[in-house]
Amino acid sequence: MSTNNLIEAKELTRIYTRGSEKVAALNKASFDIPEGSIVSVIGQSGSGKTTLVNVLGCLDNPTSGELKIDGNEIFRAGLELSETKLTVIRRKFFGYVFQKFFLIPTLTVKENILLPGVFQSSLKANEANLDNIMDMLGIAKRKDHLPSQLSGGEMQRVAIARALINKPKILIADEPTGNLDSKHSDEIKELIVHLNKTNGITIILVTHNPDFAKIGNITIELTDGCVKKAA
Repeated sequence: MSTNNLIEAKELTRIYTRGSEKVAALNKASFDIPEGSIVSVIGQSGSGKTTLVNVLGCLDNPTSGELKIDGNEIFRAGLELSETKLTVIRRKFFGYVFQKFFLIPTLTVKENILLPGVFQSSLKANEANLDNIMDMLGIAKRKDHLPSQLSGGEMQRVAIARALINKPKILIADEPTGNLDSKHSDEIKELIVHLNKTNGITIILVTHNPDFAKIGNITIELTDGCVKKAA
């Protein structure tokens, strides 16, 4: 595992306004994430886990604080990147996997995986990488199937393949086994470990499952938007 910090967060804060009330969903969170890590983000429901990964993954801007990704300043006082620049950062660095699979029901497995390239002028390059990804994830024989013809575990593998098609440095997985039974959850857990060890992808994993969280070599525990522990 590299000792280079791929992500540097300093006092990240995200405040939401609900009428006259202000809620700090994230409150002065500070930590570093070395390249090649598996980071387990844990905490009770409502503790700020999803807010944190949305900010780290450039899906949401913090209200204050500082964020660097691979040395690139993403946010600090006086600097807030435009949506166009954030889109470039997301495409360059991130793949996203969520609890819901978000597969297009009318597209085949192959078409769902290649979908990001349609919007990024990288379809040809992605097609060259498609077979390797599908083989690695064990879904090559399902490439012409529709999502309705897949098991839950297979659908999540397709979602992971779609997240990997652009060869991201960082995979954000927000409760990726939340809709799966224990057998398929174990398969996804093993797959994430394999991706980290074999491909060197940095994994940021949100989970309520304590056994799943154990795969992380860094644990960030949140309580009421505050980092209770980062070790």
